[in-house]
Amino acid sequence: MATRTGSMLSAILGAALGTAIDGADGDDSTVDGAITGAIAGTVVGWLMPVALTYATGWLVLHGIGKAKDKIFGKGK
Repeated sequence: MATRTGSMLSAILGAALGTAIDGADGDDSTVDGAITGAIAGTVVGWLMPVALTYATGWLVLHGIGKAKDKIFGKGK
């Protein structure tokens, strides 16, 4: 349930930000900015855990490689 709430919150914040940015130019309705912002907020809310998981895995593998090189010496 917490993930769904977080996803909805990111969509709402994205919609609010998209409305504010789109409303600043004053050309047309802010609805298209709200829709774009909600989509962007949802994508960012989904992408952040994936990016953090990737970064953590990379750091672990990088650390294991450095530890191996320190223990056994650099390979050719």
